[in-house]
Formats: sequence, structure tokens, C-alpha cells
Amino acid sequence: MQPRNMSMSGVVDLAAVKAAGEAKAKAEQARAEAARQAAEGGGAGPAAGAVPPSALVFDVDEAGFERDVLQLSAEVPVVLDFWAEWCQPCKQLSPLLERLTVEANGRLVMAKVDVDANQMLMQQFQIQGIPAVFAVVAGQVLPLFQGVAPEQQIRETLAQLVQVAEERFGIIGLEVDANAEGAAESAPVEAPVSPHDALLEAAVVALDAGDLGGAVQAYKNVLADDPGNTEAKLGLAQAELLARVQHMNPQAVRAAAAENPRDPAAQIAAADLDLVGGHVEDAFGRLVDTVKVTFGDDRDAVRLRLLELFEVIGADDPRVTAARTALARVLF
Repeated sequence: MQPRNMSMSGVVDLAAVKAAGEAKAKAEQARAEAARQAAEGGGAGPAAGAVPPSALVFDVDEAGFERDVLQLSAEVPVVLDFWAEWCQPCKQLSPLLERLTVEANGRLVMAKVDVDANQMLMQQFQIQGIPAVFAVVAGQVLPLFQGVAPEQQIRETLAQLVQVAEERFGIIGLEVDANAEGAAESAPVEAPVSPHDALLEAAVVALDAGDLGGAVQAYKNVLADDPGNTEAKLGLAQAELLARVQHMNPQAVRAAAAENPRDPAAQIAAADLDLVGGHVEDAFGRLVDTVKVTFGDDRDAVRLRLLELFEVIGADDPRVTAARTALARVLF
């Protein structure tokens, strides 16, 4: 599950790579504190800020989208249900989403968007058909699915959404007033356990310890068994980049690149530093320009490094899209 624009888009450093582990710890501490406060209160009343179950599902329009969705997504994952009164599949899906949202007991909320009344939102999300379901986490959009899906599949998707929010952003959701009418009696959505979780956790631990070689190997172990694992591919690309720049002398690398504009090795090294420093477009532009003036094996080496850097940022990032177009123009 890879959120749109959720890939690394700024400075790539060890602190950024460690963010997932730190966010997860933050989420666990917050939940432990909430449980402690509930125990001390003896369940006499709702905690400060607790919301009734009726507040977990709501309608949203273009005017209130920033407040009711974007701002709220910093506290809880917001599931967006794009629907219309004339849409028969929507009438099957929406009640199921509402029920699962209430069952999640505050770990997510659901915002319903009537596409007939909110054409601009429909265009902004590039929706081709309804029902269509998205999520927003920390202001970032995550496409979930389109059409009516089986309940078990939807449960698993929502569980993964909760997991992404907690582990990557430390977002643990809202506290629900257990005494309010309609409060969920069933357990919250549980995140599924992946057979690769232990290896992915090992990679994060290795990164935390500065063991970039260990992190690279851990991600490769996941990909050997699951070549399509998005988290492992992104992690591997980032870890390999950090390993390449770890012992570089930035001044020497940039001086060599300035003195040798046609030297593929010098430009590749400088592009790595550009990306680590958050200068994404500079890194891409440097390598596209180098492809223009190189041939044969040199050109292939530059092109392949550019493709690797695309993996670091993520395929959905508009800067990657623009650079791919520029690369295609140079090559063809």
C-alpha cells in the first residue's frame, strides 16, 4: 500500500528513514497513556475530546474539504467515499464502509462525497467511475479501490490503512465515547501480520543503528520472496542511496562534477548528493543532461542510476513523471 506522494520528497537522511520506527513508538506510547487515563477514570465518563460514534461518518463538500478532511487527516485517517444517489453499487458499498468505520472505533473516519454536488473534487481526484474509495493520511492521498469489493478485502485494506497511519506518521486516531449511543462493541480493525514484517522491522533496526549494509540485505531478503513488495523496494532504494553517499566528500564530489560535465561517474555521484540534500529536480536534471552528452555503456550507466533515483522518490511523484518525459525525449 503506497500512498500517492507519500514517498520521500525532501531530504533523504537517516533521520527520515528512522521516522517509521519513531512514529510507531509514538503511537504505542499514546495508546498506552490513553489506556492508563481510562483505567484511572474508572470509566465514569468520556475522556476529554472523545467523539460519539455518529461523528465517525459524515458528509463533506468542496467548501469544507480542507477543514473536515485535510486538517483532520493529521489526527485520524480519513476514508473518502465518492458516491451518487443514482449509483446502485454505491448503495451496496456505502453502508458496508460505514459499518466498518464504526467498528474501527476511532482508528479511522469516513467522509462521504456526493460527486453530483462536488464536481471539482471529482476532477481533482481524477475519478473515472463510482463508487471510488480513497484515503487521506497526514494530508496525503492514498487510492484504495474502485467499485464494490468483498467485505474481507475491504477489511484488510482498512487494516493496512490504519497500519500505515500508525507506523509512518504516529497517527492513532480519535477516542470514541464508549457510553454514547451507537458505540462499537466489536474489536477495532486489526492490522494483518505480514510474513515479511520481521524482515522489514530488521531493516528499520539496521538503519537505526547506521548499519546500511544490513538494511540493504534485509530488504533484498524480502524482495527475493516477494519481488513486488512496495515497502521493501522503496526501502532498498533509499538504503542503497544512503550507503553510496555515506563516505563521500561533498565538496570534492561537486568540484569534480563541475570540472567534468561529461564524466558520467562524476555526475552520478553529484546527483546522489543532490537527492540526499533534497534537491530532487536538480538530481534528475543533472542526469538527463548527462544522458544527452554520453553514449554506449556510459549512457546506460547514467540512465540506470536515474531509474534507481526514481524508485527513491516514488513513481507517483510529479517530478518523477516530468523527468521520465524528459528522459524519453533525450533517448528517442
